[in-house]
Amino acid sequence: MSRIVAGRVTHHHEGELVVFHIGMQINRWWRFDQWLPVFLAMPRMLREQMTEQDSGMLGSQLLLGAGGPYVVQYWSSIEKLYAYASSMDREHRPAWTAFNQRARKAPGAVGIWHETFLVDRAESMYVSTKPMGLAAATTAVPVSGRHDRARVRLADGRTVAASSSH
Repeated sequence: MSRIVAGRVTHHHEGELVVFHIGMQINRWWRFDQWLPVFLAMPRMLREQMTEQDSGMLGSQLLLGAGGPYVVQYWSSIEKLYAYASSMDREHRPAWTAFNQRARKAPGAVGIWHETFLVDRAESMYVSTKPMGLAAATTAVPVSGRHDRARVRLADGRTVAASSSH
């Protein structure tokens, strides 16, 4: 189990960063035959993404939203995300095909959604939390000196670690 990191921490990351949200909207709770397979497919995909060293997946976090579960994922590049999504050899394509087949039989029982963000700059703050979010997916660094304020961390973008060591 992860331990609480005392104090104030932010993240550091060099290079491209993609934040990808993907989730399911359970519209008919009683249709387990429709939404349960969708729900069970995600852990297999996450396991595959995290165990493949060159997948591009940096980390993820499972959350529960108003309509159902969703995952926030952090990727090292948009190309690696797209390569995973379109690969015929990975878990995603069969799961997507199966979802489409079930959706034709029971339209509207369960929905799928995603949002993709190519991040130019990002700011984060974690105070006495377990490792999570960008700090868990990239590199966690202590907040110190001039990076005490969110405005400064965001202005510096991904260079926080390099300049906070001074």
